[in-house]
Amino acid sequence: MMKITWIGLGVMGYPMAGHLANAGHNVTVYNRSRPKAEAWAQEFKGAAAETPAAAAKDAEIVFSCVGADDDLREVAIGKDGAFDAMQPGTYYVDCTTTSADVARELSKVLAQKGCHFLDAPVSGGQAGAENGQLTVMVGADQSAFDHVTPVIDAFARKVTRIGDVGAGQTAKMVNQLCIAGVIQGLAEGMALAKAADLDIPAVMETLAEGAAGSWQMSNRWKTMDAREYEFGFAVDWMRKDLGIALREVARLGGTAPLGALVDQFYADVQREGGGQWDTSSLLSRLTRLRVDGSIQ
Repeated sequence: MMKITWIGLGVMGYPMAGHLANAGHNVTVYNRSRPKAEAWAQEFKGAAAETPAAAAKDAEIVFSCVGADDDLREVAIGKDGAFDAMQPGTYYVDCTTTSADVARELSKVLAQKGCHFLDAPVSGGQAGAENGQLTVMVGADQSAFDHVTPVIDAFARKVTRIGDVGAGQTAKMVNQLCIAGVIQGLAEGMALAKAADLDIPAVMETLAEGAAGSWQMSNRWKTMDAREYEFGFAVDWMRKDLGIALREVARLGGTAPLGALVDQFYADVQREGGGQWDTSSLLSRLTRLRVDGSIQ
């Protein structure tokens, strides 16, 4: 069992850190909101630190799961950042969804200290985090990956080394572009089914078993049908992720027209006040036309 630090206790980080504690590791947490860190420490019999540096002192592995590039820089290399306290040979595993650039930037900083950096963004949402069933995409050298994978297994159902540092974040960009198209297609299909007065459960349960089936369909059609969006992966975060992906596509000289279009659809949802709604809320912006041409 290892001495582990966890930085960032949002809807993903809180349960992920909990799985590490339940696996028997000695876990110290840091969160900008001190009461949340203290609540975690009480629930999982761990410790809460005042700063990232204090949390990372003497740790063998430091994990982070924060908001975006600047948040990661703040907890890593800002005032009282975790890097200040890390000793040579320590591993830093970042599970935030960020740009690949910041992963490579911080990896170079740590290499000068004789430490190892792994970018390890996750997919599976809040439910995957709570159930310890996340998919983890890792960018790291093989030896670092081999060292931390048994620990990551505590909150993951699949851990894959995609390539060197930055590759994990690039794979997450691919993931988000794929999800955006799937959710938009699901929203349009459900809008048609509703307009035609079809039996929604019959339609969705049937399609989920065929070629149109997807994780989004199986896990979201019921809440979409009920117009329930106050949960899950927030639209604000999805737009952040899509922005990262679209910038990377442009940097490489390509285009992602569907991703760019869905990003603007999410902007519509934000204007409706749905910035914290689940990404399945794309259905909310579609006008529902009935078969007779009237609008419902």
